Amino acid sequence: QTIEAIDHAKAAGVPIVVAINKVDKPESNPDKIKKSLSEQSVLVEDWGGKIQCSLISAKNGDGIDDLLDKILLEAEMLNLKANKKTESLGTVVESRLDKGLGPIATVLIQKGTLKKGDIFLCGSQHGKVRAMLNERNNNLDNAFPSDPVQILGFQKVPKAGETFKVFLDEKEAKKIAGERGVLEREASQRRHRKLTLDQIGKQISEGKVRELDIIIKGDVDGSIEALSDSLMNLSTKEVTVKIIHRSVGMVTENDVSLATASNAIIIAFNVNTSNEAKIQAKNDGIDIRHYAIIYKAIDEVKLALEGLLEPDKVEEVMGLAEVRDQFKIPKLGVIAGCMVVSGKVVRNAFLRVRRDDEIVHEGKLTSLKRFKDDANEVLENFECGIGIEDMHDFNENDIIEVYEIKEVKRTLS
Repeated sequence: QTIEAIDHAKAAGVPIVVAINKVDKPESNPDKIKKSLSEQSVLVEDWGGKIQCSLISAKNGDGIDDLLDKILLEAEMLNLKANKKTESLGTVVESRLDKGLGPIATVLIQKGTLKKGDIFLCGSQHGKVRAMLNERNNNLDNAFPSDPVQILGFQKVPKAGETFKVFLDEKEAKKIAGERGVLEREASQRRHRKLTLDQIGKQISEGKVRELDIIIKGDVDGSIEALSDSLMNLSTKEVTVKIIHRSVGMVTENDVSLATASNAIIIAFNVNTSNEAKIQAKNDGIDIRHYAIIYKAIDEVKLALEGLLEPDKVEEVMGLAEVRDQFKIPKLGVIAGCMVVSGKVVRNAFLRVRRDDEIVHEGKLTSLKRFKDDANEVLENFECGIGIEDMHDFNENDIIEVYEIKEVKRTLS
């Protein structure tokens, strides 16, 4: 994640301030972190670079003042300014569904002053700011540029990254929200049709493509997105993960109905399942998995995908028998009189006949006898009679290779 954040910052051309956390621990080694950063072309000031770095402890507050000073210094050097006297504009950085308060979004204000009662547009929904809370859940009357605020007044949980914009005219906000909603629905339908066609194309070009359909419910939009991306990355040419629905909130009867219709499993991340949904899931045989840690969910889905992989078929040689003579027996056909020279010969095994190191025939064992009696297996250094499916001509010194085919479970690389 750190490397990903560095790559994003470099691609966007924005400055970086590094905070190395947990320095209060006895085993902490900031120099090791700085060395790793240098390998990513991030040189901190201590190492002769231009990037500011602070050693902090989020637990006991060490170094936080120093970090804030460095952030303010960086902002001053960049001459960052925003107009406070205009309609407010911001970006949703996180969102969640609160049991008592409903949909809540944490919005970072980028310009303007946001006030209680303002009409806003966010994605395909519009609404009115019912309340604003700071990071300690205290009520605010105003939010200024650079303030992160929790906003109440959404109809549904917005997605992280959506733009939050204040409008003076409620009709205009409502009109734009309606148009965006239509576009979203059309895009969703096209996406589902495209996925279906892609799957058909894969099945034609690659043979069997197996699919694991998943519904994800979580506590916050950011966690859902991270989990979805991680699970989608598990897909291979043979087995694919398909996220058919993801949203913030507890698992409901609607989710179970969707899972029943699409034969999907439900992953609940840091959320509960309603009692009605539990009863319906039990009746419909729907698997609901609850997780609090992302990697545990990924590991279990990975195991499920590995179960969908066709197992590898591996040959295991069980024994060799040398042909000494052949006999014609009524009803059984041609039987090879053999000496087991290594291993054993067992009934229902697969056989391969080699003559002068070349394979002349392959087939199943049809008859195995010790003298005149049927045998289930014949061990090394014993004589036996072997009949092979569709083999009618044995030569002296032919080697019969006895083998079985084992299925070995495959894993995702």
